Amino acid sequence: MSYIVKDLFVPISEYATVPKGSTLFEAVLALEKAQEEYDHTKHRHRAVLIMDNDNRVIGKLSQLNVLRAIEFGNKQMKKVEDISQFGFSQKFIQTCRQQYRTDGIPLKELCSKTAKVKVEDFMKTPSEFEYIEEDTPLDIAINQLLRGPYLSLLVTRNEQIVGILKLSDVFAAVFHEMKKNELS
Repeated sequence: MSYIVKDLFVPISEYATVPKGSTLFEAVLALEKAQEEYDHTKHRHRAVLIMDNDNRVIGKLSQLNVLRAIEFGNKQMKKVEDISQFGFSQKFIQTCRQQYRTDGIPLKELCSKTAKVKVEDFMKTPSEFEYIEEDTPLDIAINQLLRGPYLSLLVTRNEQIVGILKLSDVFAAVFHEMKKNELS
C-alpha cells in the first residue's frame, strides 16, 4: 500500500487544543482529556495546540515544554539557558545547571507556580518546515520528520491546518508494512 499523509494524520478536532492566554495547567488538563478520549489503539498525544481568536494554530506545547517551564521557574536556570547560546561547552553549561538546579524548592511549589504561567511563554511556534500537505507521499513526510527532527508535523489542506501527523503513527505504519512484507 502507498500511504499519503491523509491516511495517517489526526484531525485537529481529536487533538488537545487551548486558546491563547490559557495557563499551563489548563493545557495539561486539555492534554489529559484528549488522551482519555483518543482511540486507545493508537499512540497517545504528547502535545497541545495553541489556538488564536480565529481558531488557527499559533503554537504547540509539548510535554518537554511543560517540563522546561518547571525548570525555568528557577530564574537562575533561565540565565544558564540564555548563556548557552554563546558557545560555552556542554560541560560548563551542565555544571551551571547543577549549581542552579531547583534543589531546595519542593516539586509541589514548582508545579503550583508553573501551573499559572501562560502557554505563550513556553509554546513553540512552528517553523516553515513543520507544515506538510495532506496529499504528500509518506516517504517525503518521513524525510521531513527526520530533517527536523520533529515528533509531529502540522497537516494542511488549502493552507489551513487540518491535523497533526505524529512520528509515532508514521513509525507504526512503516512497521506494519515491514512486518507484512517480511511475513508474506
